[in-house]
Amino acid sequence: MMHFFYFMTINDAEKLSIKYWAEEDRPREKLILKGRRSLSNAELLAIIIGSGSKQFSALDIAKQILNSVDNNLYALSKFSAKDLEQFKGIGEAKAINIVAAFEIAFRMSQSQVTQTTQIVSSKQVFQLMNHLSLLPHEEFWIVLLNNRNELLNTVMISKGGQNRTLVDAKIIFNTAIKQSAAKIILVHNHPSGNNQPSHEDKKLTQNLIEASTMLDLPIIDHIIIAQKEFYSFKDNSLLF
Repeated sequence: MMHFFYFMTINDAEKLSIKYWAEEDRPREKLILKGRRSLSNAELLAIIIGSGSKQFSALDIAKQILNSVDNNLYALSKFSAKDLEQFKGIGEAKAINIVAAFEIAFRMSQSQVTQTTQIVSSKQVFQLMNHLSLLPHEEFWIVLLNNRNELLNTVMISKGGQNRTLVDAKIIFNTAIKQSAAKIILVHNHPSGNNQPSHEDKKLTQNLIEASTMLDLPIIDHIIIAQKEFYSFKDNSLLF
């Protein structure tokens, strides 16, 4: 009797569903056995994706997605559900899972600041408003504080295009007065990734400071958020 043996190649093995892998190589089991820190970005993403397709395992799909952004999680966090659906094996439900996971991460970073009694540094404001770094358009916000520098609220003032947004001083100060704020921090983002203030940014800041002086409602900083970096007018001695 003749016996036929099938030798599995590496490519064949990679295409096997995760359930056939050694237990220590499965992302979920690996997390349980070795802890979450032991997992690679691709393995963590594979867990969020949940299941693969007939052609690719969840880990294969995760690797394809991460390869498209050079394994940069920050870049991946900017993807919309529609962007993610362009990858084979990612439907609407899986895309929503990924987007939701990143949103939880950003809200967690914000909660670390909102639980802090006082806002005493530009870095705290950056952490609080870091969601602006993901936007493809400009938004202008104000952070409202009481006399003890305790956070009262954050309010969006305007929303614009990729390069600018119009800011109405009346809206800023009316909002601050209605919410009984004692101090204001201005915040806006630069989708270009350049955190340096433009001539228009400097002029706007100066005009708003002059108006705030008459109202006895001081502007104590202006933060520009650009991806992973930020610029503080106060830290750079640009508040007059």
